[in-house]
Amino acid sequence: MAKHDGFKDFVLDQLADLRGLTCRAMFGGYGLRYRESFFGIIHKGRLYFKVTPETVESYQAMGTKPFRVTSRMTLKTYYEVPADILEDATLLVEWAETAGSTQRPKPARRRAAAKPRKPKPARVARARS
Repeated sequence: MAKHDGFKDFVLDQLADLRGLTCRAMFGGYGLRYRESFFGIIHKGRLYFKVTPETVESYQAMGTKPFRVTSRMTLKTYYEVPADILEDATLLVEWAETAGSTQRPKPARRRAAAKPRKPKPARVARARS
């Protein structure tokens, strides 16, 4: 039976205006994806959005910290969304759209065409004596 997570439900309600938003369970939390970009993490009652060098200052100015996975591992590309933003659905959607646009999907890698193999030289049969 799926575990009920009231905070996740609240976040998804606040982001209801983001058409195409998906949320999937991952590593004890949830990952948020919008327009093919992974942009958010819900973990232990907190919401984190993807940041860039341009947007990180907004998060830091509001006193939030990066996502700390463990005591030894911190993801500095994801910052906690400030409570004031989280409570205001309109602002939260704006921040989510900004976070979602910071990570553009990578173009599919094209494989180089295989080079034709050079034929191996024919072996000359040696007579056994």
